[in-house]
Amino acid sequence: MSKRKYRKQAEAAARVIFGVCAFFAVLAVGAIFLYMLVNGIPAIRHLGLKNILFGTVWKPVAENPEYGILYIILTSLLGTVLAALAGVPIGVLTAVYLAEVAEPGRAVLVRDAVEVLAGIPSVIYGLLGVYLLGPAMYRLERKIFAGSRTHQFTGGANLLSAVLVLAVMILPTVIHVSESSIRGVPREIREASMALGASRIQTIFRSVLPSARPGIVTAAVLGVGRAMGEAMAITLVSGGCVNFPLPFGSVRFLTTAIVSEMGYAQGIHREVLFTIGLVLFGFIMLVNVAANHILRVGGEGQGE
Repeated sequence: MSKRKYRKQAEAAARVIFGVCAFFAVLAVGAIFLYMLVNGIPAIRHLGLKNILFGTVWKPVAENPEYGILYIILTSLLGTVLAALAGVPIGVLTAVYLAEVAEPGRAVLVRDAVEVLAGIPSVIYGLLGVYLLGPAMYRLERKIFAGSRTHQFTGGANLLSAVLVLAVMILPTVIHVSESSIRGVPREIREASMALGASRIQTIFRSVLPSARPGIVTAAVLGVGRAMGEAMAITLVSGGCVNFPLPFGSVRFLTTAIVSEMGYAQGIHREVLFTIGLVLFGFIMLVNVAANHILRVGGEGQGE
């Protein structure tokens, strides 16, 4: 009787602890959003939301300053989408290899390499992009635009370089989460598929991956969040100029705009940078809401 009472007390205490942790997690998100809102709203009131979001000229320190961030927003959206399109399929297929195909020895080797990728600081990715990817991009740029009088050569620091660096950086997150989800698929699903005459590859792509879809979608969302929130690496490889996002053009992302200018920004300039932070926060929230909607619809479809 005393053991049963002790277990009930322990469970009650655990619920309280978990509830407190969840409360502080929500409180932290709310506090961050409120801080960004308080510091970003004055710029919206002063300049107007339309002028900030749809303006195409960014000259915050000019005699007549302009604070249009449309090209910065387009760069972040396009760069994140392209990085996800490149990195997520590679990450998911690597997870399939680790969970379903690879021998134990090879799986350990690949998994260790992925762990190393996860532990590399973002600035190192940026430096590798500058010294390894940059020269190759510059040579490719010279071949493509040889003889062009209008193209501005960037020395390899462009949108395409940033996309490739981001695609590599999201791989560890996508691989880890996807592999855990694939390994969590019950063995009975594999056995039932094989019993019906499906090959191993057919079982993986028609039974295992659909069953692991919630975890794979979560991996993609986390990868997109990592790509959208990265700053230091792409500061080094994107060029840093506010232009319309073209593959071989020097561009600036939302995060790099904040990192590059917050150190000296004052007044309305500083407030606009907080507004950029609000835009970035909103995009990440939209990605999570969309992912939850996809998972809910998918779950209902499977239930039917």
